[in-house]
Amino acid sequence: MNKFASAHWQGDIKQGKGTISTQSGALKDQPYGFNTRFEDEPGTNPEELIGGAHAGCFSMAFSLQLGNAGYTPDSIDTKAKVTLEKDGDGFSITKVHLDMTAKIPGIDDDEFQKIAKAAKEGCPVSKLLNADISLDAKLQS
Repeated sequence: MNKFASAHWQGDIKQGKGTISTQSGALKDQPYGFNTRFEDEPGTNPEELIGGAHAGCFSMAFSLQLGNAGYTPDSIDTKAKVTLEKDGDGFSITKVHLDMTAKIPGIDDDEFQKIAKAAKEGCPVSKLLNADISLDAKLQS
């Protein structure tokens, strides 16, 4: 399976502007630039997109692992906080913190934590990232 996204950029790093689009059309010419990445202006940025991809991928991996263990979640909510830090002359994504809350009938917290950890390690996006990935998993009753 191959999926794609594309980016178009015009101009220098500070004043330039770009757009990002995805194969599915979920993003179509979504604006991004220095100001959306470093100055909290409206628009997206690579870290936000990686965070969304990681949160979505982890949630699906967790659901799969739960199903394999005989559990069906009522809900899984995941937030991914992506940390971009100065690294020499450039920047690096150094950390991703996953914060997940789930409602799963019939599971105890030990089993929940074990499955959540396995999903974090087995998620394809986790495997892709060369960053410290942490997880806070909370089981709702």
